[in-house]
Amino acid sequence: MKRKIWLASGIVLFMVYFFCSARPIPLETVLIPRWLNSLEYGIPIPLGETARPNEDETYDIDSLMPFELGSRFGYFDREGRFSVNQVTRANVSLSPQRWAEYDADPGRITVNNPSGEALVVIEDPRGYPFFLDGRIFLINGEQSAISEIDSSGRTAWSYEFASPLTCVDSAAGLFLAGSLDGVAGVLDSTGKQVFSFEPGGSRYSIIVGCAISRDGARLAIISGIDRQRFLVLERFGTSENDYKVVYHEFLDSDFRRPVYISFIEEDRWIVYERQGGLGFFEIGSRLSTEVEFDGELSAIDHSGGQALVFAVVSRPSNVKELIGIKLPARLIIKAPFKSEEVFLGRKDSRLFVGGKQTLISFDLEKK
Repeated sequence: MKRKIWLASGIVLFMVYFFCSARPIPLETVLIPRWLNSLEYGIPIPLGETARPNEDETYDIDSLMPFELGSRFGYFDREGRFSVNQVTRANVSLSPQRWAEYDADPGRITVNNPSGEALVVIEDPRGYPFFLDGRIFLINGEQSAISEIDSSGRTAWSYEFASPLTCVDSAAGLFLAGSLDGVAGVLDSTGKQVFSFEPGGSRYSIIVGCAISRDGARLAIISGIDRQRFLVLERFGTSENDYKVVYHEFLDSDFRRPVYISFIEEDRWIVYERQGGLGFFEIGSRLSTEVEFDGELSAIDHSGGQALVFAVVSRPSNVKELIGIKLPARLIIKAPFKSEEVFLGRKDSRLFVGGKQTLISFDLEKK
């Protein structure tokens, strides 16, 4: 009888331990290949057992992905079909909505949409085009003056800075610029300066990286040499253009070149380049984390989403590595490959990687 009681007690204890201590195995993010396409031939090849060629010849112009890889540039859709695929013959400026190819001393610049159709012709531009936040800008040869171009190709406004610019960004009708003399300035939609800030705190004043959130409520800045700083500013008070520092951190880096920095995850995070890795700042908690890697940052996923960030790291002998990071700071994917040039892009759950004149797409899935 006692033996039966002990046996029953053991079974009960085992069941209690099993159901109380068992934990589900977490799903991991994996990359599922979808198609491969050569820039030279331009015909996507489906990959995977369930892949099927897409016979639909139409595509959504608003979803096209811009690319520059090796000697070519253009746009492709989610299924790997090109709307533009051209050999680079001059300077090229690309954005999701517009592109332009121009000479070193352009007398005229034609701005095109992702389908290759002309949108705007800029006569006697006196500068070089770039595109931010769906807007057209020109920067002069000395990199110290900015002009915005309207839909008719005319100059809407111009602004001359006191020093050459080192970084720019635009969102919510605002234009953010950092300069060689260590000043970060914000212009409104009419070209009027509405905010100016000098971070200081370093031996040499310079702004090496800057970004503005999509709603224009926050600025992120990397400034100075010896020592370098990461700063976050937020809009306060009744004025729409009154920003105050809410976070700053001295960095180990001492970059003397433009540094990557951007708002991601619907402005909930800031990702920025640090010495030997990437930094991640969470807006809500105001906490900073870091992911380290060997090599130099060559490309990064600008969109974020799903709490994932992808980047390509370069090492000697043309060795590259695709890495995937789960926020706040967990390295979940490492995939080495070899190529001199590299491209990285993302649309929602589809990732695009390019090297050696070839593009390949992956779906992000949890298994």
